Amino acid sequence: MSAGQSSGPIYRDIRDLTPYGGAQVRTPVRDIADGVGSVLHAALGGRDGGALSVDGTIPRLRRMPGKAAKAVYEAAFHNTDPNRLITLGRAHPGWTGLCYVLAGLLAHKQGGYLRASELLQRGLTTGNDDDANQFASAYLTRVVTRVEVAERVEVPVLFSQEAVFLALSHSLRETGQLEAALQTVLSLPPSLPAALARCSVAFALGRDKEVTVWTEGLLNSDDLSAALLLIRARSLRRLGAAAASQVALKEVLRRRKTHFALRNDALTDRALLLLENGRKSLNPRDWLRGRQAQLETFEVIRKDVEERRLWEQEWKQLNRE
Repeated sequence: MSAGQSSGPIYRDIRDLTPYGGAQVRTPVRDIADGVGSVLHAALGGRDGGALSVDGTIPRLRRMPGKAAKAVYEAAFHNTDPNRLITLGRAHPGWTGLCYVLAGLLAHKQGGYLRASELLQRGLTTGNDDDANQFASAYLTRVVTRVEVAERVEVPVLFSQEAVFLALSHSLRETGQLEAALQTVLSLPPSLPAALARCSVAFALGRDKEVTVWTEGLLNSDDLSAALLLIRARSLRRLGAAAASQVALKEVLRRRKTHFALRNDALTDRALLLLENGRKSLNPRDWLRGRQAQLETFEVIRKDVEERRLWEQEWKQLNRE
């Protein structure tokens, strides 16, 4: 499927269950709170902030044949070094793909986006044996990856195709590989997080027409859709469709519970839109054309006044005679 094609709305998820949690809009205050919280959590004996995140408690290791499962279990849940997983992948060829994917997710969480993109791509193109696949389905379903699908908008994703592809797309985007980042998310099932990731990259690439097609008919039902509407409004503004852009911004502001940061962005964009419209009305050429018309009108009035004055003088002179 090409970047300009879509079989339907890319933001409407028709699945009963999705791997996504609630989106969070990052702000300076939230970043400080998260930093303090992670320090306190570590000080109180919690999990290391650099390890893979887990929803709830770590699943207990059951009896499985072979040593590979136990080694990968320890490296996945009690380790912060991607190299350990890479070493295990080399030592157990049937587990290489899974180990590289886990190492890539670990590197992504720690902000090593270049390395994460390399590891995730290697893991996705390397097959696993049955034991590795069974391990993933039994123990990794609670692993959570937080992915920034757009600027300041993060979504927690349970271990799945979406988690790996969105993390890869984000890593590629952070390293400047925008075209590859866009191609990575094109194959994902329709959903708001995937749509937001796709449109944010397309907007950065200047593909405004595609963004407007992909977001047609979108309503503000939550913060993800509000963020997507902001991208739609900006694409429409760049295309010169000021009225349609204004409609999209109005939809962002319609829902009162929209995150204040997104509402502030919408208000700023609306002010910029009004400013641009004002500048267009103050275009020097338009102003000169209007000025010329005013001068011509003034000249006609001036001649009428002058002729009226001359007529009155002649009339007075006739009365005197």
